[in-house]
Amino acid sequence: MSGLRSGHSYSAAELSPEGDRVVLLDQRLLPHEERYLEFADAASVADAIRDMVVRGAPAIGIAAAYALAVEARRLGGAEWIEGMRAAGQRLLAARPTAVNLRWAVEHMSRDLAHTDADQLRARALAVHDDDVAACRAIGAHGAALLPDEGTVLTHCNAGALATGGFGTALGVVRAAIAAGKRLRVLACETRPWLQGARLTAWELARDGVPVELITDGMAAHYFGRGEIVAVVVGADRVARNGDVANKIGTYTHACVARAHDRPFYVAAPSSTLDPRTATGADIVIEERSGEEVTSFAGTRIAPIGVQGRHPAFDVTPAHLVTRLVTERGVVPGPEAARLM
Repeated sequence: MSGLRSGHSYSAAELSPEGDRVVLLDQRLLPHEERYLEFADAASVADAIRDMVVRGAPAIGIAAAYALAVEARRLGGAEWIEGMRAAGQRLLAARPTAVNLRWAVEHMSRDLAHTDADQLRARALAVHDDDVAACRAIGAHGAALLPDEGTVLTHCNAGALATGGFGTALGVVRAAIAAGKRLRVLACETRPWLQGARLTAWELARDGVPVELITDGMAAHYFGRGEIVAVVVGADRVARNGDVANKIGTYTHACVARAHDRPFYVAAPSSTLDPRTATGADIVIEERSGEEVTSFAGTRIAPIGVQGRHPAFDVTPAHLVTRLVTERGVVPGPEAARLM
C-alpha cells in the first residue's frame, strides 16, 4: 500500500482512495504474512474487529470510524439515519472493553440529520490523523520519563499496529531512541493471542529497535536480576479514578514492578480516558472463548474435558500506575481525571 496515513510502510486500518472500502491489515497472519483485507460495509468490519483482524483500542476506533464512513456511502433513502444507528450498535457490540470504539461511534454518529457521506468521510480521516498526532505527542511526553539507557518491559502490542501509527507505549520507546537514548525492549509474548510475539517483536525488529522476546511468566525473573528499568504499556480504557484496563497480564507486571521499585507507565490517547466510568470495577471485561486457552494454533493442548477461561483484559489499580501519559500531558495514575 502507498500513501498510508499511519506514516509507516504498514497500517492497521485505512480508507480506500474511493472511500467505499475499509482496508485492514490482517494481524492474525503476522509475522509470517502481510495481507490486507477489504470490507464494504460496517457489519463486516464489526466481524473483523470481533475476530481480531484488527485490534488495539485506537486502531479499533479508527476502523469503526472508517466503517461508518463506508456505510454512509452505501446507505440511502429515508432510512439512512436508522441504518447508520444500527451499524453503530453492531460495531459497539464487537468488543465491549475498549472505550475508543464507543468514542469513535459516538463521534461519527453525532448530528446525522445534518451530515452527509462526504462529511463523514472527512470526519473519519480526521480521527485517524488526530490519533497519529496524539501518538507522537505521547511519545514526546513519555520519552522524557525514561532513563538514558536500559531495558524496558512491554506487554501486548501498543505500537503502530494498535493505533493510527507510531504507537502509544512503543511510541514512547521510539521517541526515546530517536532522542538518543540507548534502550532495548523485553517484549512479553502475551498469551493466548501472542500479540507481543507476533506483533510487537515484528514492529520493533522491522524498525531496528533492539528487542528480545520472553514468556509472560519470565518477567519477574528479569526484574529480580535488576535488568528492567521501567515498564511501558498501553491501555484500552482508563476510568475516572485512574484504574487502567489493558491486555490480560498487565496487572501482574504492575505488581511486580511495584515490588521491585520500578516505574510503571501507561501511555494512551485521551480518547481512551473514560470519565463516564468511575472505577475499574465498572469496566466490562470481555470474556472470550476458553478454547483460545485450551488450544494453540488450532491444536488442543489441554486434556479433553478441561475447560479454559479467557478474560481478555485485566484492571490495574491507579495506585500502581506511576505515570499516565497522554497527548495532553503526564499525571500520576490516581490523578487521571485531571486529563479528562
